[in-house]
Amino acid sequence: MTARQALRQLIARGGYTMVPGAYDTLTARLVEQAGFAAVYLTGGGYSRANGYPDLGLLTLGENVRFIGLTVEAVGIPVIADADTGYGNAINVVRTVREYEKAGVAGFHIEDQVSPKKCGHYDGKEVISRAEMVGKIKAAVDTRRDADLVIIARSDSRAIEGLDAAIDRVNAYLEAGADVGFVEAPQSVEELRIVGQRVCGPNLVNVFEGGKTPMLSASELDAMGFRLGIYPSQTQRAAIRAAQRVLRAMREDGDTHRVENDLASFQEREEAVGTASWRALEEKYLQAG
Repeated sequence: MTARQALRQLIARGGYTMVPGAYDTLTARLVEQAGFAAVYLTGGGYSRANGYPDLGLLTLGENVRFIGLTVEAVGIPVIADADTGYGNAINVVRTVREYEKAGVAGFHIEDQVSPKKCGHYDGKEVISRAEMVGKIKAAVDTRRDADLVIIARSDSRAIEGLDAAIDRVNAYLEAGADVGFVEAPQSVEELRIVGQRVCGPNLVNVFEGGKTPMLSASELDAMGFRLGIYPSQTQRAAIRAAQRVLRAMREDGDTHRVENDLASFQEREEAVGTASWRALEEKYLQAG
């Protein structure tokens, strides 16, 4: 089974799948090692890992490089953030080609004006429903592997209201998208309505500090969501951990007081599979 087939199986089997976010390739490996069935490559997380806010400042080429390295490093399905497709419908054609070559199992594309903003920032703008339908059709027509999962996201809740956002997502599903994604519902009741009225498999974005209330996996499962992406939790944890270590170094001149919170040398090596690479090295040295 390919990674794309595995993702389609997760969606088709029913029930809810948690998909933690990774902001770099090492984090994606940690997600896999923790036993999760898929990993989400968050564009916002990768932007912040490179010192930029989530304002669409990174290019297609920069993001594809990150995606390709990560797909190579893990065995679980990778769902990637494709922002707006980096432009109009013909830009979407190029984006789908590059994302497919990079090996993603699925990606989401949104109906914001390009360059986009984080889905939970104020001041977003969206393109017309008709233009986005065209972009979805371009994505569907471009993919070569029918198992590649196309996720259609609408950011129109904050601009046009919940009903319009759901209608948009249903139009995108009718145009050929595989999964619907209404971004930033603003209450538990709105989440429940999205779960009921989107006419296809549903994805929800889960993180603290946004416009959408935090619910448990079991609650989201009961509402009918199939996938939940958790884009920022690992990065927020890493920021706080790094701040604590740096504070100890500055104040104490060493890291003794935080050492128990740090990965050991061996744990660090296990995270990147050093032993398997050394075994390969030994195998081919002996072959000569």
